[in-house]
Parts: sequence; structure tokens; C-alpha cells
Amino acid sequence: MKISVIGAGNVGASAALKLCEKGLAEDVVLVDIMEGIPQGKSLDISQAMPLNSSNTKIKGTNDYSEIRDSDIVIVTAGVPRKPGMTRDDLFNVNATITKSIAKEIKLHAPDSIIIVVTNPLDVMAYLMMKETGSDKSKIIGMAGVLDSARFRAFLAMETGAKVEDIEAMVLGGHGDSMVPLAEHIMISGKQVSGIISKKKLQQIIQRTKDGGAEIVKYLKTGSAYYAPAAAIVEMVESILKEDGKILPCSVYLEGEYGYSDIFIGVPVKLCREGIKEIVELNLTGEEKALLDRSAGEVKDTIKNFNI
Repeated sequence: MKISVIGAGNVGASAALKLCEKGLAEDVVLVDIMEGIPQGKSLDISQAMPLNSSNTKIKGTNDYSEIRDSDIVIVTAGVPRKPGMTRDDLFNVNATITKSIAKEIKLHAPDSIIIVVTNPLDVMAYLMMKETGSDKSKIIGMAGVLDSARFRAFLAMETGAKVEDIEAMVLGGHGDSMVPLAEHIMISGKQVSGIISKKKLQQIIQRTKDGGAEIVKYLKTGSAYYAPAAAIVEMVESILKEDGKILPCSVYLEGEYGYSDIFIGVPVKLCREGIKEIVELNLTGEEKALLDRSAGEVKDTIKNFNI
């Protein structure tokens, strides 16, 4: 198994570290255009492996040809958000970066599964599919796993419940219109309505939507990276183990949930071929209306930028 991570910033380097610590691949390649950055971070990670009893080999490089024959390519490269910026504000600069990376993947690793992390996530995943010509089952956007983890974390903070006892999922676009499924929350096997007041739950839902922006506000010169990296690795593990987990990911839809020609977050099962199954949940009328709104915003962005 060979996994390449494109972008050696905080998210990419943290993901590479976790992949190596868990021994999820024989070889990990960390690619970045900044000379010395991927080499130095990879050397640092390799020196940590004896302390993790991991024999995964990692190589840092500025040469895209090193991703050749990768089974999975993780794309984290792009400009991070700054205070006051929305994910859509990033489109122009990150679209140029994504197009250049897509050409390299198409040339060197055309059969790879591609996990897109660059924002605005859903639109970048759509652009990646168009530019690489890869099958829709091979392009997966990382968003819902991260947003759902944030949702569960905030629910745990409020209730004191163990995170493993909390079931909660976020669908929709990775932005302000994301859809935390309020009616599908279970805490220790109980409906959330008997545990958290409606007002408090709405506050938690809003904090989930603002989860990334809250961290940007604190950091000022960067954005989240520990949780995004963990979400990436969760997806990679599910792909490699084919464990049947249902994970919310941004994927290309052709009629599912009533949407077509769009990437948006929905529940899926992953496997070594990419997307194994799109799972259609029975949503309440309110949840479906919110998902319709989210899908409409993603559609508008795709249309506005003529992708």
C-alpha cells in the first residue's frame, strides 16, 4: 500500500504522521512545492517511528513523479482561511492549485483513490473529478467526518457523555449551510430530546457550523489541523479495512437524495475501490429542506465559477 499526501502544511503533515504511526501503508510520500519543507517534516516523522513500533517508510519530495502508483492520494494543498474569510473566498486561488495537482495525479497516479481536503471542499472535489477524469467512485471529499466529529465533541462537552456513546452525523456542503441531523442524534441509546433542551441543541448545531471559523479566530494565522488530519485517517482506515462503517463524505450524486451533478456530503460506505455504497437515510421534512438549501448553495457556486 502506498499513500501520497500532497501539501506539507499543518493538515498534510499531521495526516502523514498519523498514517505512519498507525502503519496504514508501507510507503507514505509527502509532497510540497516548498523546497525543504516536505523533506524536513518527513525526516522528523521517520525518526519518530521507532517510538511507535512502525516500519512505514516516509519520503518528502518536491517531485510529483514520486506519487507514481499510489493507491490513495490525499490532497490538502491550498491556501488556508484567514479571519473573516469564508471557504468560498478561497475559490480562485485554490482552484488554480487544484487544477495543477489534478494534472499531476492524472499523469502519475491515474488509478488512485483521491481524498480531497482543500476548501471550498465540495467544489474542489467536483473540480478534481472534472480535471482528472477519474471515475466518480474514486473521488471523495473529506468534510462530513470532520464536521460530525466536531458535533459529537460539542455534544459530549454539554452532556458529559463518552464520545463513543454519541451518535451524530452532519450532511450537506462543508460550509455555513451544513446540516447537523438533529433528529438522528442518540446519546447512550437515548433520543437527544430527552437530554438536551431544544434551545441548547440549536446552540450546539450553530457552534458545529462555526467550528472551523472558531478555531481560525483563535489561531489568527492558520486553521484547524489536528481534527482534519484525524478525519482523513478515519477515511483511509475505512477504505483499507473495508469495515462497513457509514461515514458522511462529499461524493458525486446522480439522483441520490434527489440531486444530480453535484458533490455534497451524504452517508457512504468505503472500500478499496473507493465508494462502495451511498446510503440514503430517511430524513425528516425539516432535515430534507435544509439539505436542499445546502445543495442549492453548492450548485450555485459551481455555476458561478463555470466549472
